[in-house]
This record gives sequence, structure tokens and C-alpha cells, in this order.
Amino acid sequence: MAGNQYDFTEGSIMKKMILFSSPIFLTNILQTSYQVIDSLWVGNLLGSAALGATAVSGTVIFTILSFIIGINTAALTVLSQYKGAKDSGGLAKALNAFVVILGSLSLVLGIVGFVIAEQVLLWMGTPEETLPLAVTYLRINFVGILFLFGYNFIATVLRALGDSKTPVRFVLLAVLLNAVFDPLFIAVLDMGIAGAAYATIVAQGTAFIYGLLFSIRRAGVPFSLPHLPERDQAAKIMKLGLPSGMSMMVISGGVLAIMTVVTSYGGEVTAGFGAAQRLDSLIMLPALTLGSAINSMAGQNIGADNWERVRETARSGLILIAVVSLTLSTIVFFSAEFMVSLFVQESATIAFGTMYVQTVAFFYPFLGINFVLNGVVRSAGAMMQVFVLNVISFWVLRFPLTYLASEIYGEAGIGIGMGASLVLSAVIAAVYYRFGRWDQIEVIEKKDRKVPAETKKV
Repeated sequence: MAGNQYDFTEGSIMKKMILFSSPIFLTNILQTSYQVIDSLWVGNLLGSAALGATAVSGTVIFTILSFIIGINTAALTVLSQYKGAKDSGGLAKALNAFVVILGSLSLVLGIVGFVIAEQVLLWMGTPEETLPLAVTYLRINFVGILFLFGYNFIATVLRALGDSKTPVRFVLLAVLLNAVFDPLFIAVLDMGIAGAAYATIVAQGTAFIYGLLFSIRRAGVPFSLPHLPERDQAAKIMKLGLPSGMSMMVISGGVLAIMTVVTSYGGEVTAGFGAAQRLDSLIMLPALTLGSAINSMAGQNIGADNWERVRETARSGLILIAVVSLTLSTIVFFSAEFMVSLFVQESATIAFGTMYVQTVAFFYPFLGINFVLNGVVRSAGAMMQVFVLNVISFWVLRFPLTYLASEIYGEAGIGIGMGASLVLSAVIAAVYYRFGRWDQIEVIEKKDRKVPAETKKV
């Protein structure tokens, strides 16, 4: 596996950032195409009500899974710091602890999600014509929650070790299988929206099994038979993982709250928002990619006490996200109507989706600033601080602004409120990066740890 791993403690930061983040970007493209393909089949074969059902259900799935995803982010921080410190023993122990804790939590949340699915969808105000479809789709997805967790966790481990190329294989396999199984299950076997859900869990399950075997036999990841972790390891993971998990719950809960604003405008707007979200995800890809890459890169350098390279990682990330996200936003802005029309045919649905995408497109570079700077401070172990930043971003800014703007401007206000919140969130993230004390946090034990006074200046 050494040939696929990057050591971020030496060499050109910008060059390695581009080389390391490119496979992550490809992986994220594949992840997005996975959802796009699913939406294309559902929207065209089953109609806008079914597409709306997948959009609402997808939000709930992310909300229930978000706690696990947050701890997964903590894993990236801990494992990358052990990698940078060249502590193989600590790496193996931490890896086992994450497997046990995350595996247990995924099973528990899967069961809880299955049981409360209908109640949550009712609370969200899911349109009557969409509700039965959404319940079916959501519950089947919760059956395969462990598969979704599994192959994403394996990808996280590999990235923490400096390998961003191998995870592309897992996701590509899932995308190809889903593209084949979707029309087969939905139309040929006449399973309807349940077929789309079954296609998802079969594809993800296969990708998980392949990823696990590959990482053990060929990638050299130090997985072992799961056993109870040492008390100090478990405590460390929970100390970092709980606020990181709560941070993701805050994010997904905020998304869920915004969806209640969307559903109040009826099925056409809900379906249009569902299609627009697929395009949103394309614009967000550079930010998501760099956030993950920077977490690994800065984490290794923090583990090696190389704080000058931590500062340079932040600077390079901000430059890169500005160039890439502005280019992508321009492309999506001018092709919005065509791209939305790929998912749905109803004119009112297309009109809302197009309006929303064009409203928020050029605000996403500000989201990129958030991801870059939060990626750096998160790599130092500032999970509670990022949690507070996300509370402010989603519950003090994004949801209230979206709600108020929609009250003033109607459905057009959804995009206006969203865009305004992204700008304000970026300002707050920059202030904390510059003046916060995130560089004083110690995740792994290191002797003679020295932190330069100018660490946080970009």
C-alpha cells in the first residue's frame, strides 16, 4: 500500500493537495452520480411523487446516520495524527476502537431509524401523496445501514493513511451495480420505489465486502478481529467523537428543518428542491473534497508538530477552493434549467428547481471557505468548537434566514436565505480560525510539543 500513500509532512503542499484531493473529488463525483442515477430512474419511471419521496427520505437517512458520520470524521483526525507521528501501535489500537464503537452505533441507529421512520416523515409535513412511498424507501434503506457505514469508514481509514486512490474502486463498484439494479428492480421486476431501495443496499453491501477484503489483503490496513478497546482509547474516541457526531446531527437536523419549509409549499416544490439538491451536490463537491483532504494533510503535520505546513495547507486550500468552486458555479448556473429537467418533466417543478439553483450557485465559494478552515481546526481535534460553529451556522443563521426569507419572498426566499447564511457562516469560521485557540488541543501524546505563536495566520 506504500506506493499509494502520501506523506504530507514533506514536499510541495499544493502539488500533493491536488494529487491527493483529485481521487477524493472523483470519489465524490461517483457518490453524487450514484444519487443522480437513482433520481433519474425514480423520477422518470415512477414520477415526481416518488422523486420527492427519495428526497425527503434521503434527508432523514442522513440525519439518523449523521452521528456515525461525525465520529467517522473524528477517526480521520485521530488516525492521520498517528500516521504523522509514525505510531503504528497507537494506530492499530485506535482503528479497532473505532470499528467496535462505530459498528455498534450503526446497528442501534439502524433499528431506531426503521421504527420511527413514519413518525419522522409525518413531523416533516411530507405531502400525502408522497408519504407511503417515502416510508417504504426509508425503511428498506435502514436495513442496509451497516453497508453504507462500512464502505465509507474503510475509505476514511485509507485517506487518513494518505491513500485517496483505492476508495475510488469501492464507490465505482457501487455506482455500476446501482445503475444496473435500479431499472431491473424498479421496472423489470416491477418493485416500484422499493426496488430503488433494494438496489441501493445490494450495491452498497457488495462494495463494503469488496472494500473490506481489499483493504486487508492488498492495502495492508491493520484491521483485526474486533475486540473491546482499551479504556483510554474508548474515552479518547468518545471525547472527540461525541461533539463531532453532535456537530453532524446539528447539520443534518438543520437540513431537516429546512426541508419542513420546502414541504410547506407542496409536492411540486418538494420535487423541484429534490432535483435541485442533486445539482447542489455538484457545486459542493470541491468544498467536500478539500475539507476531507485538508483534514488528513493538516492532521499528519500536526502529528509531526510541523505547524508551518499546517498554515501553508490552509492557504493553499483557500486558493484552490476559490478557483475551482467559482468555475463550477458558473457552469451549473448557466446549465441549471437543462440539468433540472433531466430529473423531472413537470414545468412548475423545473421552474422552482432552476430558480433555486441559480440563486445559490455563486454563494457556494463561501461554503468552501467554511470547509477549508473547519477542516484545519478539526484536524487539531477542535471537535467541540466546530460543533458550536455548526450550531451557529445552521440554527442561528441558515434555518431562521431561510424561514424568514420564504415568509417575505415566498418559495423564492428559500434560496435567498440559504445564500445569505453561507456568507455569514464563512465570516464566523474565518474569525475563529484567526483568533481561536484550536492549536492548543492535544489529541495524541507527544513529548516536547511546541506550537508557534503565529500558527493561525493565513
